[in-house]
Amino acid sequence: MATKKKNRFFMRTAILLVLAGAIGFTLYNNATKENREVLQVGDPAPDFKLTDLNGEEHQLSDYKGQGVFVNFWGTWCKPCEKEFPLMERQYQVYKDQGVQILAVNIAQSDFEVKQYAEQRDLTFPIVIDKNKSVMEAYNIIPLPTTLLVNAEGNIEKIITGEMSEEDIQSYMEQIKPI
Repeated sequence: MATKKKNRFFMRTAILLVLAGAIGFTLYNNATKENREVLQVGDPAPDFKLTDLNGEEHQLSDYKGQGVFVNFWGTWCKPCEKEFPLMERQYQVYKDQGVQILAVNIAQSDFEVKQYAEQRDLTFPIVIDKNKSVMEAYNIIPLPTTLLVNAEGNIEKIITGEMSEEDIQSYMEQIKPI
């Protein structure tokens, strides 16, 4: 009888410790999340400098005067994979009209990303956020997430989730400089 009570006591104690840990983790995450500023439409897009697959540096502020379609993605992301051919087609239409794409991969290897891009014949710049600093600055959570940055360098729109080709065309038209 005493053994059953002891076992029950230990089991209840373990469950309470797990619950306390989960509550503590949730409180910590919520407290630290508030320290990160959430970007909104109209805010200046935080500047960043990342290197593409050819070793060239791309700094967002260098694109001032052009619309920039900043797309955060991963090779494992199925909606990202569906969007890329659509983005490539629209890039070919809009690149000479002052709209650029910066596809920001989240911390994957150069080899993996290069192989992925070559298999899909992607010609727009693909940069890798190796330490996730840009992802954190932009407070990116789901992939894909796309930010439309207008010619003045301000965030015009934030899109989370998969886009259709019509969406992409409409968004590129929206950030096309006049």
